[in-house]
Amino acid sequence: MIAVSVVSHGHGAMVQHLVEQVLACPEVGRIIVTYNIPELAADFSDGRVEVIANSAPQGFGANHNAAFLRCRESFWCVLNPDIELEGNPFPALLESLKSDSVGLVAPLIKNPAGQIEDSVRHFPTLTSLALKAWGKDNSRYEFAMGAPDFCPEWVAGMFMLFRAEAFAALNGFDEGYFLYYEDVDICVRSWQAGFKIVVIPSVSAIHDARRASRINWRYRRWHVMSMARYLLKYFWRLPRVDKVTMQPL
Repeated sequence: MIAVSVVSHGHGAMVQHLVEQVLACPEVGRIIVTYNIPELAADFSDGRVEVIANSAPQGFGANHNAAFLRCRESFWCVLNPDIELEGNPFPALLESLKSDSVGLVAPLIKNPAGQIEDSVRHFPTLTSLALKAWGKDNSRYEFAMGAPDFCPEWVAGMFMLFRAEAFAALNGFDEGYFLYYEDVDICVRSWQAGFKIVVIPSVSAIHDARRASRINWRYRRWHVMSMARYLLKYFWRLPRVDKVTMQPL
């Protein structure tokens, strides 16, 4: 069974819609909804839904780590509130997690127009970040919908399904990041700990991305600070991952 964590930042009806979709998946035994800022809470009548109302806003990692303390299930799913499911992705994702060597799986992510998002990438480096700043980003994986499963270096945090014991072994997200790069960081540590990361392109979800860091100076500041923390933490310590087979060396 799966426990799901969703954090709302004033997302309102979007959260209620996602929760209703997730509750329709029989593999889900618990949903923890965290209200990170004051807002009118949805009326969840299903007993599988638990609500946390923060007295002060917390970061991405802190919110999901706090929710994980309520997890009693074998699998732990982190979902952004702006995700919309396309059918039930969990049976295919759980199939991959049967292997003890796999710690984290993710579906293919599409934007509302049906295009594949860049949610599956190589680890950021100074070189790749410089290329990205010049509009020459080469860090994303190119693959088609329905492609065979594969092991990338990292997947974005809008939809992550962990084996709960793997998430616990990694001590969850690094709360030193307030927002951004928590997903990259936990993927680095997953590979370092010997847990594979798998993408399942045969199932998908839709992500209505806001890209707040491109338009809001506060979010941009968090983005830059998180990038600096990541580079200082892993500049010499990125795990070696075979670029052809995408298996740990």
